[in-house]
Amino acid sequence: MTPLPLNRVSRAADTAREALGSFRGTSWLIGGPEGEISHTLRQGLLAAVLIMVGSWGVGWLLMVPGSWMPLHNSLLPLRTTTAGVITCAVLLVVGALLLLRSWLRLSQRIPSWDDAAALPTMRKAVILWGAPMIACFPIFSRDVFSYLAQGGLLSAGLNPYEAGVSELPGWFGVGADELWAESPSPYGPLFLLLAQGIWLITGGVPELSVLLFRLLAIFGVALMLLIIPKLAQTFGSHPAWALWLCLLNPLSLMVFIPAAHNDALMIGLMLTGIWYALRGKRLVAALLLIAAVAVKPIAMVVLPFAVLLTLNKTSSYAHRFREWAFVGALAALLLFGGGWLIGIGIGWFTAALGAGAAVLQGAPVGLLGLGVGWSVELLGGPDHDVVAGWVYAAARLVSAVVLAGLLLQPRLGNPVLWAAYGLTTVVLASSVIQPWYVLWLLPLFAVVHVYRGRVLMLVTLLITVMTLLSMVGQLSVVQWVDSLLVQGIALAVAAGYLLYIIFIDPNTTSLFQLNQPSARWNAAEGWQGLRGLTTTPEASWSAADVYRRTR
Repeated sequence: MTPLPLNRVSRAADTAREALGSFRGTSWLIGGPEGEISHTLRQGLLAAVLIMVGSWGVGWLLMVPGSWMPLHNSLLPLRTTTAGVITCAVLLVVGALLLLRSWLRLSQRIPSWDDAAALPTMRKAVILWGAPMIACFPIFSRDVFSYLAQGGLLSAGLNPYEAGVSELPGWFGVGADELWAESPSPYGPLFLLLAQGIWLITGGVPELSVLLFRLLAIFGVALMLLIIPKLAQTFGSHPAWALWLCLLNPLSLMVFIPAAHNDALMIGLMLTGIWYALRGKRLVAALLLIAAVAVKPIAMVVLPFAVLLTLNKTSSYAHRFREWAFVGALAALLLFGGGWLIGIGIGWFTAALGAGAAVLQGAPVGLLGLGVGWSVELLGGPDHDVVAGWVYAAARLVSAVVLAGLLLQPRLGNPVLWAAYGLTTVVLASSVIQPWYVLWLLPLFAVVHVYRGRVLMLVTLLITVMTLLSMVGQLSVVQWVDSLLVQGIALAVAAGYLLYIIFIDPNTTSLFQLNQPSARWNAAEGWQGLRGLTTTPEASWSAADVYRRTR
C-alpha cells in the first residue's frame, strides 16, 4: 500500500468517525474529534459484550448428565446453523479487535500517567470490560475442563500425576483436550485440591464448575488489581500504566475470565507474596509464594528471587542462603508433606519438570529439537524423539545455569526485575510456549519500569497475534458445520480489522511505527535506553528506600 492511498483512506476514516460522533444515536459511543475517556470505556464495554454474545455460538459447551445449557432454545440457532456459527465467530473476532483498539486508545486518552484520575480509570476499565465476560462460554482454551477432569480423578482416588484423564469414566464428555488423555497433570497440589472440591460441590456439572473455576480466576484478578499498583508505586513505575499493560490487554482479559485459567490465581498469589516480602512479612510472604507454586509450579522460578526482598541488603551471600534455606525447608514441608498426606506423593514435582511434553512442540527450542532429531534420524542416528529430548534437556540445563548465575551475582539488581529476566529465560528455553506465558512476565517488568517505543509495539503485536490465532483455532463448531469455512471467515475479518488498526486508523497507526527507539523509565532513573541487567553501581540491591515508602 503506497503512502498516498493510505493517507486518503485514513482521512476518510477520520471524517466518518467525526460524522458519527456528531449524531445523537452514535455520539455516546464514538465521541467528538478526540472524544473523552468515557467513550473509550464504552467502546471496550461494547467489545466485551460482542465477545460474550459470540462465545454463546462458538465457545465450548458440554452436553453431559446434569447440564442444562446445550439444548436451550435460544442457543440452538447460534450453535447448530451455519449462519449462526459464522455470525458468532465474526462477533468474537470483531469484539477482540475492538477491545484491542479500546485498550490502545485508552493509553492515548490518559492526559498523564501521574494524573490522580488515571489509576481509578484503569480500575474502572478492568471492572467494566471484564464484567460481561463472566457470562461467556469458555473461549480461547478449554483447559478449564481439564481442571475439572483432574479434580474428578482425585475424587475417584486416582493420582493425577500418574493417571491421565482417560481413567475417568466418560472423560471425553467432560471436555478435556485429548492431549491430556494419558498425560500427568502439570498443576500443583493446592490447585488439584481446589479442583477436587469443585468436582464434589458441583457433581461435575459443567456450567456450575466453570463458574466456580472462573471465580477462582477472578479472585486472582482482584489480587492483581490491588497489588500491581502498590508494587509499581513502590519501585518507581506508574501504577496506572502497569495496570493498563498487565490487566487490560485483550489476552489477559480473555485468558483470565472467559477461559478461567489458573494463571490468574498463580500470578495474584505470587505478586501478593512479593508485596509482603517488601513489607518484611517473611512468613506470610513465603506462604503466599509457596501457594503460587502449589497452583502452578512455574512460580518456583520467581520464588528464590522474591524471598530476597525481605532482606535490607542482598550483598551478603550468607543472608541470601539463609533465606533460601528457610523458604526451601518450608516449601518441602508443605508441598512434599502435603502431597504425601493427600496421596499424590511428589508427583507434582516430577510432572512439573516435564510439563508440556504432550503438547505440540511449537516454540523455537521445540522446532529446533524436532529439526535436529529428524536430521539425525535421516543420517542413520537414533530415533528423532530421543534426539529431540536431548535438545530439550540441554535447553533446560542452559536456563538452569542462567538462573544460578543471576541468583549468585555479587551485585544483584532489583530482585523482581531479575526474576523477570530469569522467568523469561525459562520460557524461551521451553520446547512449548503457550500464548498466556507472556502474562507471567508482564507484571514483573511493568512494576519496575515503564516501557515505550519498539519494545512496547512488539509486545502489543505479540499479544494481538497470539490472541487471534489461538482464539480462532479454538472455536467450538458442531460437526455438520464446515469448521474450516468458519475459521477462514473469522481469520479474514480479523486480518482486515487488524490491518485497519495498524495501517489506516488515524488514531492508532502512530503506535505501530518501527522508528521509535525502545526505552524504559523509572522514577529514580528517568528515561533510559534498554541495556543489560540492572545493578547498583557499588553494591547489591538495597531495600532501604523501598521500606521507607511502604511502612
